[in-house]
Amino acid sequence: MYHKTLSYRIFSVFNNVLLIIISILCLLPLFHLLMVSFSSNAPANAGLVTFWPIGFTLEAYEKTFNNDQFLTSLGVSIKRTILGTALGMFVNAIAAYALSKDARVFRARTGYLWYLVITMLFNGGLIPNYILIYKLGLMNTMMALILPGMVTVYNLILLLNFFRNVPKDLEEAAFIDGAGHFRTFFMIYLPISLPAIATIALFTMVGHWNAYFDGLIYMKDAEHLPLASFMQTIIVQADMSKIDLSAVANQSQRTIRASQIFIGALPVLMVYVFLQRFFVKGISIGAVKE
Repeated sequence: MYHKTLSYRIFSVFNNVLLIIISILCLLPLFHLLMVSFSSNAPANAGLVTFWPIGFTLEAYEKTFNNDQFLTSLGVSIKRTILGTALGMFVNAIAAYALSKDARVFRARTGYLWYLVITMLFNGGLIPNYILIYKLGLMNTMMALILPGMVTVYNLILLLNFFRNVPKDLEEAAFIDGAGHFRTFFMIYLPISLPAIATIALFTMVGHWNAYFDGLIYMKDAEHLPLASFMQTIIVQADMSKIDLSAVANQSQRTIRASQIFIGALPVLMVYVFLQRFFVKGISIGAVKE
């Protein structure tokens, strides 16, 4: 029977304590934000709220969900995240499957890989991207938020390396039974690659949900702003023109902003709970080539 050495046990205790401390430090700001959103006006404005609400009230959430601009932006972000994740995962997975073949099967593979790597290091810049979106007629449309980042080379490489680890015998057996590349991809590669797919999907979802800059430059109307862009305008830029002031006249702006930030962060936290069990396995297998 294997016995752990004293040094290993000390390291394990120290490592666990350190990770617990880091986790608490990461969660405390969000917890403080939640307590502020549950507090009444005066204590929140005076900065008296720490890690327990003072004058517990749900008025900030009532005002937030009565804000038409906030709900509209929330709907835009949900639509963007769902469409962007679905399209991005399909395109990246299809490309990774093709590029996972060796040069004897796909002769242009090396050229495409070099091209993709170059795009990781260099890009056209903000102005050419803006002109491209404008010339394509995508301004103020959902596709302006989805198309530019549909192919993420980092995610593609992770999937590519994962697909290379799929046993070739399974693919050969599928071809012998009459399956083509598309059927082999959907019936064999995708089910086997679920940890990597879930990991990349998590990356893509978080990226779309938290992206704000593209919404600021491509969306000219407030009703087309994603939630992250909407929050950036009212919190960072302090642009209150997008807030219905009559609906929040008697409520602290600090509690309302706290409730909006917490609601904006909640979907990502909920998704991570369901996908985190795939996270470590997907990263470790997709990042290492045997």
